[in-house]
Amino acid sequence: MRLRVIPLIVALVILVGPLAVAAQQSAKIPRIGMLVGGSPDWTAPTLEAFRQRLRELGYVEGHTIAIEYRFAEGKSEAFPALAAELVHLPVDLLVTWSSTAAWAAKHATSTIPIVIGAATDPVAQGLVASAPMGVQGKTVQVLTEALPGLSRVALLWTSANPAHTLTVREAQEAAQGLGLQTQLLDVREANALDGAFAAMAQARAEALVVLNDQLFLTHRTRLVELTGAHRLPTIYGNREYVEAGGLMAYGTNFRENFRRAAVYVDKILKGANPADLPIEQPMNFELVLNLKTAQALGITIPPTLLVLADEVIR
Repeated sequence: MRLRVIPLIVALVILVGPLAVAAQQSAKIPRIGMLVGGSPDWTAPTLEAFRQRLRELGYVEGHTIAIEYRFAEGKSEAFPALAAELVHLPVDLLVTWSSTAAWAAKHATSTIPIVIGAATDPVAQGLVASAPMGVQGKTVQVLTEALPGLSRVALLWTSANPAHTLTVREAQEAAQGLGLQTQLLDVREANALDGAFAAMAQARAEALVVLNDQLFLTHRTRLVELTGAHRLPTIYGNREYVEAGGLMAYGTNFRENFRRAAVYVDKILKGANPADLPIEQPMNFELVLNLKTAQALGITIPPTLLVLADEVIR
Protein backbone atom coordinates (compact mmCIF):
# COMPACT_ATOMS: atom_id res chain seq x y z
CA MET A 1 0.00 0.00 0.00
CA ARG A 2 1.39 3.42 -0.98
CA LEU A 3 -0.03 5.80 1.58
CA ARG A 4 1.48 9.07 0.45
CA VAL A 5 0.39 9.39 -3.14
CA ILE A 6 -3.34 10.05 -2.76
CA PRO A 7 -4.27 13.56 -1.64
CA LEU A 8 -7.14 14.02 0.79
CA ILE A 9 -7.24 17.77 1.15
CA VAL A 10 -6.09 20.53 -1.13
CA ALA A 11 -3.49 22.18 1.05
CA LEU A 12 -3.16 25.67 -0.27
CA VAL A 13 -5.07 27.87 -2.67
CA ILE A 14 -5.30 31.56 -3.30
CA LEU A 15 -8.73 33.15 -3.50
CA VAL A 16 -8.94 36.41 -5.35
CA GLY A 17 -12.11 38.37 -6.07
CA PRO A 18 -12.39 40.45 -9.22
CA LEU A 19 -10.93 43.51 -7.47
CA ALA A 20 -8.33 41.70 -5.37
CA VAL A 21 -4.82 43.11 -5.33
CA ALA A 22 -1.64 42.32 -3.45
CA ALA A 23 -1.10 44.08 -0.14
CA GLN A 24 0.05 47.65 -0.72
CA GLN A 25 3.43 48.73 0.55
CA SER A 26 3.13 51.45 3.18
CA ALA A 27 4.81 52.82 6.26
CA LYS A 28 2.76 50.62 8.57
CA ILE A 29 3.70 47.00 9.08
CA PRO A 30 1.52 44.50 7.19
CA ARG A 31 -1.27 42.92 9.21
CA ILE A 32 -2.36 39.32 8.65
CA GLY A 33 -5.80 38.12 9.66
CA MET A 34 -5.86 34.46 10.75
CA LEU A 35 -9.33 32.87 10.67
CA VAL A 36 -9.29 29.47 12.39
CA GLY A 37 -12.18 27.10 12.98
CA GLY A 38 -10.69 25.39 16.00
CA SER A 39 -9.62 26.52 19.45
CA PRO A 40 -6.27 28.06 20.44
CA ASP A 41 -5.09 24.95 22.31
CA TRP A 42 -5.06 22.25 19.65
CA THR A 43 -4.25 24.60 16.76
CA ALA A 44 -1.23 26.04 18.60
CA PRO A 45 1.43 23.69 17.09
CA THR A 46 0.22 24.35 13.54
CA LEU A 47 0.02 28.11 14.03
CA GLU A 48 3.49 28.07 15.56
CA ALA A 49 4.75 26.27 12.44
CA PHE A 50 3.28 29.15 10.39
CA ARG A 51 4.97 31.76 12.59
CA GLN A 52 8.25 29.87 12.57
CA ARG A 53 8.33 29.86 8.78
CA LEU A 54 7.62 33.60 8.75
CA ARG A 55 10.57 34.09 11.12
CA GLU A 56 12.77 32.05 8.79
CA LEU A 57 11.67 34.38 5.98
CA GLY A 58 12.81 37.38 8.00
CA TYR A 59 9.62 38.58 9.67
CA VAL A 60 9.45 39.56 13.34
CA GLU A 61 5.94 39.43 14.78
CA GLY A 62 5.03 42.71 16.40
CA HIS A 63 7.83 44.59 14.60
CA THR A 64 7.79 43.81 10.87
CA ILE A 65 4.48 41.96 10.73
CA ALA A 66 1.32 41.74 12.86
CA ILE A 67 -1.06 38.79 13.13
CA GLU A 68 -4.66 39.08 14.29
CA TYR A 69 -6.23 35.76 15.36
CA ARG A 70 -9.92 34.82 15.40
CA PHE A 71 -10.99 31.35 16.60
CA ALA A 72 -14.44 29.91 15.93
CA GLU A 73 -13.98 27.25 18.64
CA GLY A 74 -15.68 24.63 16.46
CA LYS A 75 -18.79 26.78 15.89
CA SER A 76 -19.30 27.27 12.17
CA GLU A 77 -21.97 29.91 12.73
CA ALA A 78 -19.32 32.20 14.23
CA PHE A 79 -17.31 32.50 11.01
CA PRO A 80 -19.17 35.36 9.26
CA ALA A 81 -18.84 37.75 12.21
CA LEU A 82 -15.21 36.81 12.80
CA ALA A 83 -14.33 37.27 9.14
CA ALA A 84 -16.08 40.65 9.12
CA GLU A 85 -14.07 41.72 12.18
CA LEU A 86 -10.80 40.97 10.44
CA VAL A 87 -11.82 42.72 7.23
CA HIS A 88 -12.92 45.83 9.10
CA LEU A 89 -9.67 46.16 11.10
CA PRO A 90 -8.52 46.13 8.25
CA VAL A 91 -5.97 43.42 7.42
CA ASP A 92 -3.72 43.24 4.35
CA LEU A 93 -4.19 39.51 3.84
CA LEU A 94 -6.35 36.70 5.24
CA VAL A 95 -5.20 33.17 6.07
CA THR A 96 -7.94 30.59 6.72
CA TRP A 97 -8.16 27.07 8.09
CA SER A 98 -11.16 24.99 6.90
CA SER A 99 -13.56 25.21 4.00
CA THR A 100 -16.16 27.03 6.09
CA ALA A 101 -13.62 29.66 7.13
CA ALA A 102 -12.64 30.14 3.49
CA TRP A 103 -16.26 30.68 2.49
CA ALA A 104 -16.75 33.22 5.27
CA ALA A 105 -13.64 35.10 4.17
CA LYS A 106 -14.73 35.06 0.53
CA HIS A 107 -18.12 36.52 1.43
CA ALA A 108 -16.54 39.14 3.69
CA THR A 109 -14.22 40.66 1.06
CA SER A 110 -13.59 40.85 -2.66
CA THR A 111 -10.41 42.92 -2.39
CA ILE A 112 -8.23 41.28 0.27
CA PRO A 113 -6.13 38.29 -0.88
CA ILE A 114 -6.96 35.04 0.92
CA VAL A 115 -4.54 32.19 1.49
CA ILE A 116 -6.29 28.93 2.43
CA GLY A 117 -4.13 26.73 4.59
CA ALA A 118 -6.47 23.73 4.23
CA ALA A 119 -9.80 23.13 2.50
CA THR A 120 -11.54 20.07 1.15
CA ASP A 121 -12.12 20.03 -2.63
CA PRO A 122 -12.33 23.80 -3.18
CA VAL A 123 -13.24 23.33 -6.86
CA ALA A 124 -16.48 21.46 -6.21
CA GLN A 125 -17.34 24.00 -3.54
CA GLY A 126 -16.83 26.88 -5.95
CA LEU A 127 -13.96 28.42 -4.01
CA VAL A 128 -11.53 28.23 -6.93
CA ALA A 129 -11.75 27.40 -10.62
CA SER A 130 -9.39 24.44 -10.61
CA ALA A 131 -7.20 22.44 -8.25
CA PRO A 132 -5.80 18.95 -7.72
CA MET A 133 -8.46 16.54 -6.54
CA GLY A 134 -8.41 14.48 -3.36
CA VAL A 135 -9.70 11.04 -2.36
CA GLN A 136 -11.41 10.88 1.04
CA GLY A 137 -11.92 7.15 0.64
CA LYS A 138 -8.25 6.40 1.28
CA THR A 139 -8.98 6.74 5.00
CA VAL A 140 -11.59 3.99 4.70
CA GLN A 141 -9.10 1.76 2.90
CA VAL A 142 -6.53 2.20 5.68
CA LEU A 143 -9.20 1.26 8.23
CA THR A 144 -10.04 -1.98 6.41
CA GLU A 145 -6.37 -2.91 6.27
CA ALA A 146 -6.11 -2.39 10.01
CA LEU A 147 -9.28 -4.43 10.63
CA PRO A 148 -9.48 -7.43 8.29
CA GLY A 149 -12.99 -8.83 8.09
CA LEU A 150 -14.67 -5.48 8.76
CA SER A 151 -18.23 -5.43 7.40
CA ARG A 152 -20.13 -2.49 8.99
CA VAL A 153 -18.69 1.01 9.34
CA ALA A 154 -20.22 4.25 10.60
CA LEU A 155 -19.33 7.65 9.10
CA LEU A 156 -19.48 10.65 11.42
CA TRP A 157 -20.01 13.92 9.54
CA THR A 158 -21.76 17.26 9.87
CA SER A 159 -24.05 18.97 7.38
CA ALA A 160 -22.92 22.28 8.92
CA ASN A 161 -19.70 21.85 6.93
CA PRO A 162 -20.31 22.42 3.19
CA ALA A 163 -17.32 20.25 2.32
CA HIS A 164 -18.87 17.21 3.96
CA THR A 165 -21.58 16.93 1.34
CA LEU A 166 -18.75 15.91 -0.98
CA THR A 167 -16.41 14.03 1.32
CA VAL A 168 -19.05 11.91 3.00
CA ARG A 169 -20.14 10.75 -0.45
CA GLU A 170 -16.55 9.84 -1.32
CA ALA A 171 -16.10 7.94 1.93
CA GLN A 172 -19.42 6.14 1.51
CA GLU A 173 -18.65 5.13 -2.06
CA ALA A 174 -15.21 3.88 -1.03
CA ALA A 175 -16.73 1.84 1.81
CA GLN A 176 -19.33 0.31 -0.47
CA GLY A 177 -16.64 -0.47 -3.04
CA LEU A 178 -14.82 -2.39 -0.32
CA GLY A 179 -17.97 -4.36 0.47
CA LEU A 180 -18.83 -2.47 3.66
CA GLN A 181 -22.27 -1.55 4.92
CA THR A 182 -22.35 2.11 5.95
CA GLN A 183 -24.22 4.14 8.52
CA LEU A 184 -24.25 7.94 8.18
CA LEU A 185 -24.48 10.06 11.32
CA ASP A 186 -24.94 13.81 10.92
CA VAL A 187 -23.83 15.67 14.05
CA ARG A 188 -24.13 19.47 14.07
CA GLU A 189 -23.55 20.10 17.79
CA ALA A 190 -21.35 18.52 20.44
CA ASN A 191 -24.32 17.60 22.61
CA ALA A 192 -25.53 15.27 19.84
CA LEU A 193 -22.49 13.01 20.07
CA ASP A 194 -23.94 10.73 22.77
CA GLY A 195 -27.02 10.09 20.65
CA ALA A 196 -24.89 9.36 17.60
CA PHE A 197 -22.90 6.70 19.45
CA ALA A 198 -26.11 5.17 20.80
CA ALA A 199 -27.31 4.90 17.20
CA MET A 200 -24.04 3.23 16.18
CA ALA A 201 -24.43 0.69 18.96
CA GLN A 202 -28.00 -0.05 17.92
CA ALA A 203 -26.90 -0.58 14.31
CA ARG A 204 -23.97 -2.75 15.50
CA ALA A 205 -21.32 -0.66 13.79
CA GLU A 206 -17.93 -2.38 13.93
CA ALA A 207 -15.77 0.69 13.27
CA LEU A 208 -16.02 4.44 12.76
CA VAL A 209 -14.61 7.00 10.34
CA VAL A 210 -14.61 10.59 11.64
CA LEU A 211 -14.52 13.15 8.83
CA ASN A 212 -12.39 16.25 9.24
CA ASP A 213 -14.24 19.10 10.92
CA GLN A 214 -13.36 21.77 13.47
CA LEU A 215 -16.34 20.77 15.65
CA PHE A 216 -15.03 17.24 16.06
CA LEU A 217 -11.45 18.37 16.60
CA THR A 218 -12.51 20.84 19.26
CA HIS A 219 -14.33 18.03 21.10
CA ARG A 220 -11.80 15.32 20.29
CA THR A 221 -11.34 14.33 23.95
CA ARG A 222 -15.03 13.55 24.27
CA LEU A 223 -15.02 11.70 20.95
CA VAL A 224 -12.09 9.53 22.03
CA GLU A 225 -13.82 8.80 25.35
CA LEU A 226 -16.98 7.69 23.54
CA THR A 227 -15.11 5.44 21.12
CA GLY A 228 -13.37 3.83 24.08
CA ALA A 229 -16.59 3.39 26.06
CA HIS A 230 -18.24 1.75 23.02
CA ARG A 231 -15.07 -0.18 22.13
CA LEU A 232 -15.33 1.15 18.61
CA PRO A 233 -12.13 1.19 16.50
CA THR A 234 -11.95 4.62 14.88
CA ILE A 235 -9.86 6.36 12.25
CA TYR A 236 -9.54 10.14 12.13
CA GLY A 237 -8.02 12.64 9.74
CA ASN A 238 -5.67 14.39 12.18
CA ARG A 239 -2.91 13.28 14.52
CA GLU A 240 -4.38 15.36 17.37
CA TYR A 241 -7.03 12.68 17.92
CA VAL A 242 -4.39 9.98 18.30
CA GLU A 243 -2.38 12.15 20.66
CA ALA A 244 -5.60 12.43 22.71
CA GLY A 245 -5.91 8.62 22.84
CA GLY A 246 -7.58 7.79 19.52
CA LEU A 247 -6.65 4.61 17.66
CA MET A 248 -5.34 5.88 14.34
CA ALA A 249 -5.26 8.82 11.96
CA TYR A 250 -4.41 9.23 8.30
CA GLY A 251 -4.39 12.60 6.64
CA THR A 252 -2.65 15.82 5.78
CA ASN A 253 0.26 17.17 7.80
CA PHE A 254 -1.29 20.55 8.63
CA ARG A 255 1.87 21.91 10.18
CA GLU A 256 3.67 21.53 6.86
CA ASN A 257 0.64 23.03 5.07
CA PHE A 258 0.86 26.20 7.08
CA ARG A 259 4.60 26.47 6.62
CA ARG A 260 3.81 26.59 2.90
CA ALA A 261 1.04 29.11 3.59
CA ALA A 262 3.65 31.39 5.18
CA VAL A 263 5.66 31.26 1.95
CA TYR A 264 2.61 32.42 -0.01
CA VAL A 265 2.01 35.21 2.49
CA ASP A 266 5.60 36.35 1.98
CA LYS A 267 5.25 36.36 -1.80
CA ILE A 268 2.02 38.37 -1.74
CA LEU A 269 3.38 40.92 0.73
CA LYS A 270 6.38 41.38 -1.55
CA GLY A 271 4.11 42.25 -4.47
CA ALA A 272 3.25 38.95 -6.18
CA ASN A 273 -0.13 38.85 -7.91
CA PRO A 274 -2.19 36.23 -6.05
CA ALA A 275 -3.86 35.21 -9.31
CA ASP A 276 -0.45 34.20 -10.70
CA LEU A 277 0.46 31.92 -7.79
CA PRO A 278 -0.11 28.20 -8.39
CA ILE A 279 -2.53 26.12 -6.36
CA GLU A 280 -0.76 23.43 -4.37
CA GLN A 281 -1.85 20.08 -3.04
CA PRO A 282 -0.36 18.60 0.13
CA MET A 283 2.91 16.80 -0.34
CA ASN A 284 2.99 15.12 3.07
CA PHE A 285 0.44 12.70 4.48
CA GLU A 286 0.92 10.91 7.73
CA LEU A 287 -0.28 7.72 9.34
CA VAL A 288 -0.24 7.81 13.14
CA LEU A 289 -1.08 4.76 15.28
CA ASN A 290 -1.71 4.39 19.01
CA LEU A 291 -0.76 0.89 20.16
CA LYS A 292 -1.93 1.58 23.71
CA THR A 293 -5.43 2.16 22.40
CA ALA A 294 -5.19 -0.85 20.09
CA GLN A 295 -4.29 -3.05 23.05
CA ALA A 296 -7.18 -1.65 25.11
CA LEU A 297 -9.55 -2.48 22.23
CA GLY A 298 -8.07 -5.94 21.76
CA ILE A 299 -6.80 -5.09 18.26
CA THR A 300 -3.55 -6.25 16.69
CA ILE A 301 -2.31 -3.76 14.12
CA PRO A 302 -0.91 -5.61 11.06
CA PRO A 303 2.87 -5.35 10.64
CA THR A 304 2.41 -3.81 7.19
CA LEU A 305 0.73 -0.74 8.71
CA LEU A 306 3.26 -0.52 11.53
CA VAL A 307 6.07 -0.35 8.98
CA LEU A 308 4.33 2.36 6.98
CA ALA A 309 3.31 4.47 10.00
CA ASP A 310 4.97 7.85 10.39
CA GLU A 311 4.55 7.66 14.14
CA VAL A 312 3.58 4.89 16.55
CA ILE A 313 2.53 5.77 20.09
CA ARG A 314 3.41 2.84 22.34
